[in-house]
Amino acid sequence: MNDQSIGRLERVHLRTVWKHEAYDFTQWLQDNADVLNEALNISLVNIDREQAAGAFSIDLVAEDENGNKVIIENQLEKSNHDHLGKLITYLTAMQARTAIWIVSEPRPEHVAAITWLNDNNAARFYMVKVEAVRIGQSPPAPMLTVIVGPSDDQSDVVKANREFSERYDLRERWWKLLLALPAAKLHAHITPGIYSSIGTSSGVRGLGFHYSVTQDQSSAELYIDRGKDQDAENKSAFDQLHAHKDAIETAFGGPLSWERLDNKRACRIRALIDGGYRSPEDEWEPILIKLADAMNRLDQALKPFLKTIKLSA
Repeated sequence: MNDQSIGRLERVHLRTVWKHEAYDFTQWLQDNADVLNEALNISLVNIDREQAAGAFSIDLVAEDENGNKVIIENQLEKSNHDHLGKLITYLTAMQARTAIWIVSEPRPEHVAAITWLNDNNAARFYMVKVEAVRIGQSPPAPMLTVIVGPSDDQSDVVKANREFSERYDLRERWWKLLLALPAAKLHAHITPGIYSSIGTSSGVRGLGFHYSVTQDQSSAELYIDRGKDQDAENKSAFDQLHAHKDAIETAFGGPLSWERLDNKRACRIRALIDGGYRSPEDEWEPILIKLADAMNRLDQALKPFLKTIKLSA
């Protein structure tokens, strides 16, 4: 075969194709999402530019085939810590499930960081290298190469890490939905967290009104823990309240779970609600409405007796 019939692929400097990252490349990517879809073997739709995330602006926000949000951060230069931070910040701010970082030169340390995020997070992270190529005098063409994508690793460690991460994500969404309810006014000042409980003071040191959640059950409770070496004080507070059990339960409007927990430092008095963060998400709101109502009734039932218990300062 004549060598002259075979063209040579040459790389073109990205800035000769897209002079401006935001105005040129981001616009081109929005208009040509099929190129990215083909490279990643996904299906992105409803792609919007420059969406706000607090004081910041995200390059592109899209939806996957299941309606989950996907954020895309573009960088026509070497990857850097600043853009890695933005990627994670935007993912969190938009409650997205997938993050795509497109760079011209992926640094090894950032490749390792994205790999780690995939192995230890329920979200999906892609790092994609963008190049422009042409043959002879042909128009330049984009070439997108996936450097890192979500791992299919099924090792016990990776699976456990992902399960923990998913649990944290679910609980954070659970608390956000609860605290958005008007009835959850007692805890309205609390920042939603990722752990199994959130709480606020009852007005008595070491006695707090806590919400708690497991996979299939939740509770509104008075949690009694005045600190290290305060076991006797904790039991005394519990016993003083337990002496008024009938009056408290009458005011609450039903039975409560009285847990002295003799083998532990803390004690608790709680109202149990069926349903937790592993319940179907379309069932969360009615569960949380019951939970907030239980907390308000518990607060009102205990308030007169909290004023009378005798403890050290």
